[in-house]
Amino acid sequence: MEEKVFINGRPAEIERKWLIKIPDIKILEKQDMYNVSSIEQIYISDDRSAGGSRIRKRDFGADIKYYKTHKEDINGISRFEEEWEISKEEYEVLSQKIRHGTSPIKKKRHSFNYCGFVVEIDIYEFWDDKASMEIELTSEDQQVYVPDFIEIIKEVTGDKSYNNYALACKY
Repeated sequence: MEEKVFINGRPAEIERKWLIKIPDIKILEKQDMYNVSSIEQIYISDDRSAGGSRIRKRDFGADIKYYKTHKEDINGISRFEEEWEISKEEYEVLSQKIRHGTSPIKKKRHSFNYCGFVVEIDIYEFWDDKASMEIELTSEDQQVYVPDFIEIIKEVTGDKSYNNYALACKY
């Protein structure tokens, strides 16, 4: 279960990220608390866009939710993060404010619990041989246990060329 983290009294996320080979989905489906969703993510221009505002449509099959998120980097592993649910109508209006030079990102997110961690594996439409994996932490120095059934290409924590905004600019 995700534990909410606060830094200087502000909501934050601490996570490590890896570039991985696309895993065997049948193995993922057998993991504790497994779920899958389709995500469309759009970076938008708004009054807070310098820090990274985005909107997201997350489809769980029978349930679709819409979110707006604002992030500000603290360092390579931690960032302030505010996220709130929005209506479908607000999502549709905001999607017209897509940030110049970016494209919507579409991905399948496979989430599960592993050794007390929430693991999120994103499989993007534009890659056919690799994916990304993130593990959320409660502190920057927390020891991480990577699932042994995941083949890591390299760790990309703090590498801005693999964050979702950079991918939205590239693909």
